[in-house]
Amino acid sequence: MRIIAGDKKGHRIAAPRGDNTRPTGDRVREALFNMLGPLDAASVADLFAGSGALGLEALSRGAASCVFVESGHGAARVIQSNLLKLGLTGAMVQKRDVLAFLREQGGRGVRYDLVFCDPPYGDWEALELELAALLPSVLADGGVLAVETEARTEPALPLALVTSRRYGSARITLFRP
Repeated sequence: MRIIAGDKKGHRIAAPRGDNTRPTGDRVREALFNMLGPLDAASVADLFAGSGALGLEALSRGAASCVFVESGHGAARVIQSNLLKLGLTGAMVQKRDVLAFLREQGGRGVRYDLVFCDPPYGDWEALELELAALLPSVLADGGVLAVETEARTEPALPLALVTSRRYGSARITLFRP
């Protein structure tokens, strides 16, 4: 895997070993970031971060900060290693449960300009109701939520649907407040 564009364009990034992580492929990431447009000074949350590819790409493209939330120990270590290797600043890795993170951030009034939500494909149905209750409270006015699911899953959240597109086995759905 590599960074597609921005200051770190072309740099390779590591992904966690094993079957527990499914990094967003280069083609899907490129399509997603083309839909998002400029990220200058954006505050980003990368939920279910896995390899951190989405947040790393956002930082390379000018985002001011990114919080990577990942419960897997090995994946969190890989994200930290990628950040050090790329020399990216403005990032924090939180090794914890995403739902607990969202409850805490929403309760504190913390808002993000861009939120990536890429849970394991098989987990979307089990998480959808809780995510629907928690995600709107962390999204800034004018912010964007980008959800990645398997292609046949169409997420339903209490936010304005911007677009939903299929890319092979993946679906990217964008929402706004």
